[in-house]
Amino acid sequence: MTESSIAPRPAAFSYPGHGPNATTGIAICHGFTGSPLSVLPWAEDLAAQGFAVSVPLLPGHGTDWRQLARSNWRDWYGTFESAYLQLSARTEQCFVAGLSMGGAIALLTAARHPVAGVSLVNPGLSFYDRRVRVIGVLKYFQRTTLPIQEEQPTADVTNDGDYSRTPLAAVHELKKLFGTATRGLHQVTAPVQVFKSQSDVVVPATSLLMLRQRLGPRLVEVVDLHNSGHVATLDVDAPEIFARSSAFFLAHAPSTAPSARTAATPHTTSETS
Repeated sequence: MTESSIAPRPAAFSYPGHGPNATTGIAICHGFTGSPLSVLPWAEDLAAQGFAVSVPLLPGHGTDWRQLARSNWRDWYGTFESAYLQLSARTEQCFVAGLSMGGAIALLTAARHPVAGVSLVNPGLSFYDRRVRVIGVLKYFQRTTLPIQEEQPTADVTNDGDYSRTPLAAVHELKKLFGTATRGLHQVTAPVQVFKSQSDVVVPATSLLMLRQRLGPRLVEVVDLHNSGHVATLDVDAPEIFARSSAFFLAHAPSTAPSARTAATPHTTSETS
């Protein structure tokens, strides 16, 4: 195997920005059992345009399912929040973005900090599997389950680690995160853009329905993706995501920095059931 053929390993991505867009930051969050590799082409496209970009690697991700089982939603959120705060401190305006679970984390960040806007790809706030209602008990009787698989995936394959099993303890943490993010939607004041795949077998349509109901006019754009599955940032519709999200960031970036930043320190979180 030659050096050029070695698949990249999961790692955080950051770019300081260049040119006139360097004053605008975009913090992007990957999804559950994923890694920055799933949103790397998006991040690289934004970096090529001069935006300052940060994509942290969340705890328990990019390794294996055993590590994931030992992490919790507060670890995931706290890592992304720290990345956002660092990026926000060195830019004039900072957006948040996310894929799947990363969408819930981005929304929670927007509820707690003065972000300039939010761009989401197949954001998760709900589940298809009704067994998640009793996941807090089920996790003590069943340690893991098989991950959700698309029948004919068209997205590029990434090496995110060994997630051949999904720990139910981590699914319980995901449920807590979704609940906390949903309850915070009324606090989101920034404009929100959503890309939604029509053939998404991972995140049900109820997630978008909740966003429509609870965000109202703050949900300024919903883009239907007709040719991609769940990880649309690596799929056929990726160029449309890149182009339309860039236009969204440019359209909603204020010309001057806010006079004061109300979020100087991370927001403390409390565990929910």
